[in-house]
Amino acid sequence: MIEGVQRRQVEAGRRYDVFHTDCPAREMVDHVTSRWGIWVLISLRSDNLRFYELRESIQGISEKMLSQTLRALVQDGLIWREVEPTTPPQVTYGLTEFGQDVGEPLTELFDRITRRMSQRSTA
Repeated sequence: MIEGVQRRQVEAGRRYDVFHTDCPAREMVDHVTSRWGIWVLISLRSDNLRFYELRESIQGISEKMLSQTLRALVQDGLIWREVEPTTPPQVTYGLTEFGQDVGEPLTELFDRITRRMSQRSTA
């Protein structure tokens, strides 16, 4: 049990059922589709960024929310975190292969929306 939630084991080859509250994949889906999770994944799509570069690229996110979102996405294996032992420590984040795979359709969705918005504004 983790924090009072019982998790079911999924047999090899079976799909996860994210509609059940005890599905292990549901938490990851929640992290990816959270208010800030999508923006972190999209921001990291083309380059690795340091914490403050990420914060600057995502307008409106607080340091606290960015830290919480990054922590969850690192634990999920979607992004990696590298700490350089300097004073102060420099922390860099980037997408793992899994994160790139998950982020690809999000980037495509983002690109489709921005293309449509451009078309609407010129019409």
